[in-house]
Amino acid sequence: MLGQAQTSRRALARLTGVQCAIGFPAGWRSIINRSAAPPTAGDIPLPDADFTDAYSVHVAEPLDALEAARRMVERRPRWVDGLLALRNLAVTPFGLRRGAPAGAKRIGIFPVVSASPDRVVMGFDDAHLDFRVVVEVTPDDDGQRVMATTLVRTRNRLGRLYLAAVKPFHRVIVPAMLAQVGRK
Repeated sequence: MLGQAQTSRRALARLTGVQCAIGFPAGWRSIINRSAAPPTAGDIPLPDADFTDAYSVHVAEPLDALEAARRMVERRPRWVDGLLALRNLAVTPFGLRRGAPAGAKRIGIFPVVSASPDRVVMGFDDAHLDFRVVVEVTPDDDGQRVMATTLVRTRNRLGRLYLAAVKPFHRVIVPAMLAQVGRK
């Protein structure tokens, strides 16, 4: 049974969407903050996005955006791999892509659109929707803030249905993946 403090944290996170604690073995915890999507002046990775959300985590060690993105994507929890395998099985009959385009430079499963020390943009365009995952690193008190922003632009009814189906999973998966950035 959950302790009262854990129950209260989870209830607060559900009601406010502000903060959630992700637990790991040996008592390691990372606080993931739900953030407003950062304003982007000039360089918008996906104009006219239908869905945008952002989560951030504080890390004490210095990281560039490429290393933060690698830790986030390549160290994802095993249960995320299981969900991705189910997703691939489900979308195959609809002709949707099951991964990155061939030959693309990738971080884990995501093709890299652009990269700098402060910002990595990953994603691709498909028949049903276009998506971008932006990992940004900014100075923060006693370390850095790593923010993961997701942008999705739907192209048709299938894209809107797909987005509605994956959104609840997305809201659990992204914070779990972002928590991996703080692990050494």
